[in-house]
Order: sequence, then structure tokens, then C-alpha cells
Amino acid sequence: MPNGSSLRELALALEGVTAAPHFDRTAFKVKRTFVTLAADGLTANFKFTPDEQVLKCTVMPEAFSPVPNAWGQQGWTQCVLARLNKTDLAAALEMAWRHALPSQRKKR
Repeated sequence: MPNGSSLRELALALEGVTAAPHFDRTAFKVKRTFVTLAADGLTANFKFTPDEQVLKCTVMPEAFSPVPNAWGQQGWTQCVLARLNKTDLAAALEMAWRHALPSQRKKR
């Protein structure tokens, strides 16, 4: 069952990722932030496209839900980490990470 440590390990294993404080959370970014981890390590907010957000929330509604404000309308999606397995967490991280890459690296 993934937790904040699992997310941190998987996120930092992706090429070019750094972690930095972001208000009361930790932000993981390449060129821009693609996921933030809550201080308690129980939840994370992923930056998906709106279509990806709908997909994640439809397929795994017990784990994913739109962030309940204007950020959610932009694709920011809240996740309860304990409701994922490590494979699903890694897939969500990679999906969000790809959008944060500088343009020339997205073409790989």
C-alpha cells in the first residue's frame, strides 16, 4: 500500500525531478509542478489534463477525485494514496510528469 514515502521515492526516480516546499505540502517538479504531497503523506494532488482527470476519477473513484475548486477544473486531482497499489501510483506519477517536462523532452 503506497504512502508518502512511496510517492517521494517514485517521483524522485523520474528524470529531472526535484522536490521543494510548497505551502504546507511538498511539490515535485521538472519544469513545472506535477504533483504535491500533503504534509501527513496520506494524500497527493496530481496535475492531469481534464480528460485524464475524468478517466482516473471514473476508473478509480475510491482513490481519485477532482480538487474541489477552480484548481480541480484545471485538472488538479486529489488522490488517497492508500487506495492505490504501487503500479497505479507509478502510472499516475508518470502521466502527470510527462506534462511537466520541457517541450523538447516530451517528444521522446
